[in-house]
Amino acid sequence: MSSKFESVKNKVVAQEQLLDVIKTWKGTNQKIVFTNGVFDLLHRGHIEYLAQTADFADKLIVAVNADASVKRLGKGDSRPLQDENSRALIIAALEFVDAVVIFDANTPFELISKIKPDVLIKGGDYDANCTDASDKKYIVGSDVVNQNGGVVNVIQFVDGYSTTKIEEKIKKS
Repeated sequence: MSSKFESVKNKVVAQEQLLDVIKTWKGTNQKIVFTNGVFDLLHRGHIEYLAQTADFADKLIVAVNADASVKRLGKGDSRPLQDENSRALIIAALEFVDAVVIFDANTPFELISKIKPDVLIKGGDYDANCTDASDKKYIVGSDVVNQNGGVVNVIQFVDGYSTTKIEEKIKKS
C-alpha cells in the first residue's frame, strides 16, 4: 500500500513519462485539459482557476514554470518565492490534478505540441480568439490545439487574489 505522499509525489512526472501516461489516457478515450503557470504562492484564485479547468476534461495536466523560466518572465528579483519542486508538489497535492510537469522553456509551446491536449485553458488576461502571436493576449499553443480539433478557453480571474498582492502584504507586515 502506497502512502498518500507517494501518490502525490508520483503525479509530478518528467516530460517523457508524461507522454507515456497520456498514451494510456488517450487509449481509453479520456479527454485531457492542459494549463500552465508559475503557481508561486497557492491562493484562492489558483484553486478556483484549477478546479474550473479540471471540469473541462477527464484528466488535468498542469505545467509549472521552472525557476529559471520564472526569472526570465520578469516577475521580480524575489520570484519565485518557492522552488520549482515545491510548487509542483503543492499543485500535485490537489485532488483534481492528475499530472504535473515542470518546464524550463520561455513558453509551453513545445510541451503543448507534444501533448496535443483536447482542451487548453488560460486565465482572464488572455483571449482565446486572439491569433496574433505577438499580442500579450495570445495563448501560446492555441494554434496546435485548434489544428488538432481541440478547444481553447479562458477562465476569468478571481478579483483580489494574486501572488504579487500576497508578497506585497507580507513585505508591509
